Amino acid sequence: MGEEDIAAVARLLRAAERVDDHAPLGEHKWLDLVQGGRAGFAGFVAREQGHERVIGYAQVARGEQSWSIEFVIHPSIRHSDSHVAIALLESALEEIARDGGGHVHLWVPKPTSRHDEIAAAVGMSRGRELYQMRRSLPFNPEPHLDPVPTRPFVVNGDEEAWLELNRRAFADHPEQGAWNIRTLRDRESQPWFDPEGFLLHDGAAGIDGFCWTKVHEEGDEPIGEIYVIGVDPSARGRGLGRGLLVSGLRSLSARGIHTAMLYVDAQNTAAVALYNWAGFIIDHIDLAYVTNVPPLTS
Repeated sequence: MGEEDIAAVARLLRAAERVDDHAPLGEHKWLDLVQGGRAGFAGFVAREQGHERVIGYAQVARGEQSWSIEFVIHPSIRHSDSHVAIALLESALEEIARDGGGHVHLWVPKPTSRHDEIAAAVGMSRGRELYQMRRSLPFNPEPHLDPVPTRPFVVNGDEEAWLELNRRAFADHPEQGAWNIRTLRDRESQPWFDPEGFLLHDGAAGIDGFCWTKVHEEGDEPIGEIYVIGVDPSARGRGLGRGLLVSGLRSLSARGIHTAMLYVDAQNTAAVALYNWAGFIIDHIDLAYVTNVPPLTS
């Protein structure tokens, strides 16, 4: 992906975001695109025949245990022609086969029946569901439940300790548990990063929990996100996660935010129950279509 390709894809993404009211690529994918990608990155561009306008884009990323794909089709053609989407996904799956194959998930925000048809055309079926949940602020829990004491993240001081905690807290999570120093530094370099909203809880042996918040400035009114909550396995069962959630919501409200959001895997019943307790309701559902790609044999 050269600079001209990235600029053309960025124009496509902006056009899609204006219509869809959400970012067309996940944050990990966007950073891979603009920063050159990690090992296992590939981007596929579809251009309008006879013109230079980019009308479709698909991106592949290799994770620790699986592959992921996301794709974007220009709003002007997406409702009339599925061939561009199918061709992009077929190219992406062929690239994965050439690179050894494996389990693949295709993330689609707010899927429709057309997405079902496109996925079926390339041999993919419905898999994991991801809830986006929202609630209004301020948040007033039961009187006896106070936020836990926290402190802001210290840049160039807390990275290694936080990464170790993150690995323990998300040992079974294929994306979050694989974060390394480059992943974290990428987030620290983003305009939205604010260490004051990256709340750490110190236990007897160091950091044992955190609530990382993020403010989205796009749109008519900023929205605060509970970006990640993590608790050390040794500290679970004491209500620390609930207290950290309260701290995060109070922090967002103190910064003048009136709406909070978060993402949670539908199968994570404990987390869904916690967020239901806190008054979050489902705003929409994102979906992963899945398949297993055999390696290409010569």
